[in-house]
Amino acid sequence: MKAVRGTAAALLAALLVVTGCSADPPADKKRPTAPAAPSPSPAGTLSGATDAAWIQLMTPMNEGAVELLTMAADRAADPRLRSWASELAGAHRAELGRMRPLLEELGLPSTNVHEGHEMPGMVTPGDLAQARAAEGAAFEKVFVVQIREHLEHSARVSRSEVDAGSEAAARKLAAALVEARRGELAGLELITA
Repeated sequence: MKAVRGTAAALLAALLVVTGCSADPPADKKRPTAPAAPSPSPAGTLSGATDAAWIQLMTPMNEGAVELLTMAADRAADPRLRSWASELAGAHRAELGRMRPLLEELGLPSTNVHEGHEMPGMVTPGDLAQARAAEGAAFEKVFVVQIREHLEHSARVSRSEVDAGSEAAARKLAAALVEARRGELAGLELITA
């Protein structure tokens, strides 16, 4: 079992390196604890370590993004940006509706194993506080920077899952996210151009 967990941790680390993510925060941030290795599936074997790493990262990425998008849907001055944020929040909630059952199917905990980690594309409590403190054009600037980073990195992480995952359901969802992010980024560019 230790070998399986060691392999899972190594695959998670590789996935994070390949996608440009790191569990290491900037030097001025508190050092987080190491991410937990994915839990074994009910059958006692690890069900697709890459799949586990992907779903355990994408779920909190989307959860943070939904909070930021909801805020933008209420507070953005530009009505196009408000409408886009509202639609995207709904799409992210629908994705979460597919992600959470996949966590269960893979025998993984529903807890956020990346709690406290500063990772590209992850909307953190600090990011949300920064957005809450800003108003008007300053809020929109903060929002656009943070949501663009989220969309770009979640697409990158999902492409890694498509390329290296082994679970069909996870790869199918990842492929759908890659395609969705392409359109979402294009929509953001139209609004902010």
